[in-house]
Amino acid sequence: MCGICGCGYPHPHPEPQKHRFVLNRKLDAGHDHEHSAARLLKIEQDLLGKNNAYAEQNRTYFERRHIFVLNLVSSPGSGKTTLLVETIKALKDRIPIAVIEGDQQTEHDAERIRAAGVPAVQINTGRACHLDAQGIGHAVEKLGLRSHSLLAIENVGNLVCPSSFDLGEAHKVVVLSVTEGDDKPLKYPDMFHAADLMLINKTDLLPYVDFDVERCIGFARQVNPDIGVIRLSAAKGENFSVWLDWLSSGMAGMKAKRL
Repeated sequence: MCGICGCGYPHPHPEPQKHRFVLNRKLDAGHDHEHSAARLLKIEQDLLGKNNAYAEQNRTYFERRHIFVLNLVSSPGSGKTTLLVETIKALKDRIPIAVIEGDQQTEHDAERIRAAGVPAVQINTGRACHLDAQGIGHAVEKLGLRSHSLLAIENVGNLVCPSSFDLGEAHKVVVLSVTEGDDKPLKYPDMFHAADLMLINKTDLLPYVDFDVERCIGFARQVNPDIGVIRLSAAKGENFSVWLDWLSSGMAGMKAKRL
């Protein structure tokens, strides 16, 4: 949450000025720190409560239109955008796909997605470290999503704050590349606890890095015994069909639920 990570930029949070003031103000000398902590906790709870209300509105909208929504989360550089580009190439002729891109600055990732042939909206968060449900709702209005489609949300590269913010998605998917530490699930447990699926990406680099796949999976399941795991290389196509099968199964499950 923003009070923990130090995110002070207000956009796209509700009531931004209140948020910014509380997170950036200095405590007066002799201030009651327990009282300050309680106030900060209350404001964080209020922010998450408002976010969750927007998330439920999003979820209702998605479910009524049978839109399968994924929230992709990871550290920077894990390969989320490459994963999306390759997924689009494989599926765009079979199902409608749209993407919401979250980054602090630039339209680079959204441009890559559009070049792959599907609509994308870029949300630039400035100093904020995550997307929120209200911002997703506004982006959806711009996309004009089709029913029975796939919506992928590429969150800001960060393994802390996005774990706390529900966007109305069907699943959080955490992407962990083998160029990172295999103990990431223990270092950032909230994210791996919140995720339904862990993608271990860039497996083509395993011969060149010190990354123990089984150890990583074991750590992830210490945090979340139910987390699914897929090992793949989005760039090289290794095991990519398993990921595509998982997506197809998720969309089929949504259809079955509707029926």
